[in-house]
Amino acid sequence: MNALAMKPALPAPQPTEAPAAPQAPTDAALVLAARAGEEWAREALFRRYVRLALGLAYRILPFDQDSDDLVQDSFLYAFERLSHLSNPQAFQAWLSSIVVRTAGKRLRRRRLQIRLGLRSATPIDADEVVSRAAPPDVAAELRAVYSLLEKLPAEERVALVLRRVERLEIPEIAEQMGLSMSTVKRRLNAAEARLERARKP
Repeated sequence: MNALAMKPALPAPQPTEAPAAPQAPTDAALVLAARAGEEWAREALFRRYVRLALGLAYRILPFDQDSDDLVQDSFLYAFERLSHLSNPQAFQAWLSSIVVRTAGKRLRRRRLQIRLGLRSATPIDADEVVSRAAPPDVAAELRAVYSLLEKLPAEERVALVLRRVERLEIPEIAEQMGLSMSTVKRRLNAAEARLERARKP
């Protein structure tokens, strides 16, 4: 039987304003609660930013089997050092910088393993990385970037992805990588020069 048919008739409801949706806690509130040992706050920060972290890790290390581990390690590192975050509202940018630096360390370790013959280099299939919905000019640029990445030193690779894929400015890249702006400019200039040479027939 239809459950609605069993309810007594009620007077027609008067139009009222919908109750305001409960406001989600700010990053600052979550960070402060997490610092105080509240596990729910850590879980909330993880849920809020795990997709962002996975996306960033994937764009730096496409098809890397360790992407999930990289993100897990980045969150663990962040949660262990929450007391070092001077501005609790800046958790997102801080986490992104941790993901970037962790990816850089993994790239350096991987290149060493390849040189020692402990691992084989796996070329990136640019067509698998670039979205089919990307405009043709953007897709062409991204394919050029990703076809070159495996040949770049770790810092050049990260800097180039942050500039050409993430579209960050030099000061933001410097902050994410923990480098000076002059060092970032040198890394980018070197990577851009390699990119231009690779594009020439």
